[in-house]
Order: sequence, then C-alpha cells, then structure tokens
Amino acid sequence: MATRIVVISDTHCRTWEDVHPDIRKAVAEADIAVHCGDYTRPAVAEGMRRTARRAALVHGNSDPPELRRALPYVQVLEVEGMCIGVTHPAWGGPPFEPEELLKDFPGATLHAVLFGHLHEAVNEVRGGVLFLNPGQGYASFRVPATIALLTVDGGAVSGEIRTVAPGR
Repeated sequence: MATRIVVISDTHCRTWEDVHPDIRKAVAEADIAVHCGDYTRPAVAEGMRRTARRAALVHGNSDPPELRRALPYVQVLEVEGMCIGVTHPAWGGPPFEPEELLKDFPGATLHAVLFGHLHEAVNEVRGGVLFLNPGQGYASFRVPATIALLTVDGGAVSGEIRTVAPGR
C-alpha cells in the first residue's frame, strides 16, 4: 500500500487555526505530514504536531530563535526504503538550481528532496532525484496557496502540486 505524504511550507501564520482549513485537513488525513519551515510562530508547529499522524518539521529562515533551537535544519526520512530529505535552504536567497540542495545532505543518497523558501511550487526530477517544493501555505497577491502531495509506492516516489486557494 502506498504512503501518502502531504508537504507544506512557508505558512507564515500566527496560530495553527490561521492555516487554511483545507491544509489542516490534508495534514490530518496524510500518513506523514511534512512542514519545510517558515511557520513564524511556535503555535503553528505545535498545532501541526497535534494534528498529524506522523510529522516531520524543519525550521526556516523566518522562524524565531526558539523554533530554530527546537527544530532541525534538515531531516532525512526513510519511507518504504526510500530516502527523503527535508530542508528550508536559508542560504537560498537568489535563484538556485535544485541540485544545490543535495549539499545540505552530505553522504545521503536521496530519492526526493522536499524544500521550502521559494514560495513557488516545484515538482521536477533532476539526476534521478525528485525535487518538490509545495509553494506557500497562504494566498497572497496573485500567488495561490499550494501544497504538495508525495506518494511513495513500490520503490518509487511521485509528486503533485495542489492549489488550496487562489491568489487574491
């Protein structure tokens, strides 16, 4: 049976209840819920942990010091024998190539890298690795709120981007 992973990032909310209800529902229904950083408040991370069956969280560059101390910069998950890296590349200011993210996981052989920071959805395979960025977890001017769905099934990973709310 496939493992369903919901991936969110850059929610930039004050409380978990401020996160779009469809995102909170997706977190509750997924086998694993991943947040790729930039909660901006500990209450969002705590709410996600309470809601998810299993949660993987990393901190982002906009997170306060208490979240940076409490959450790792990167995580590696093993799901059905597949290695999945999770990060919020604080070094990634100007545009960068997704393969540069592999430097954050020295020695790891990854099948997928889940990352935040860009506020733009990415779903592409490069060099045999799936790079998946869910975009931003809130709707802003012309930019929709999006999430990513990662499916791990029989030794393969696949990603999908879903719009939760259109840009305003």
